Amino acid sequence: MKPIRWAQHAVESLTEREIDRSEAEATLQNPELVVPDPPAREVSMRRYFDRVLQKEMLMRVVVEQTVSETVVVTVYKTSQMERYMKEVQR
Repeated sequence: MKPIRWAQHAVESLTEREIDRSEAEATLQNPELVVPDPPAREVSMRRYFDRVLQKEMLMRVVVEQTVSETVVVTVYKTSQMERYMKEVQR
């Protein structure tokens, strides 16, 4: 795996959206689904239990791949699992 660099916006998103960085990193390391996000991005997704909201959520980590690194552009959580995880069966 290439080195990961966090863009400033992604770092700020962790705080603003009350996301544990370790959950976002776990999504990058072990995604349930990765989909292209044209023109040059991809989104890694993973279901997890959110301790702040006390319910299952979907973590979405948007990255841009370069030759030498993976750049995390933004990260967010959503409860709309059916919308984004259509291709994955439970």
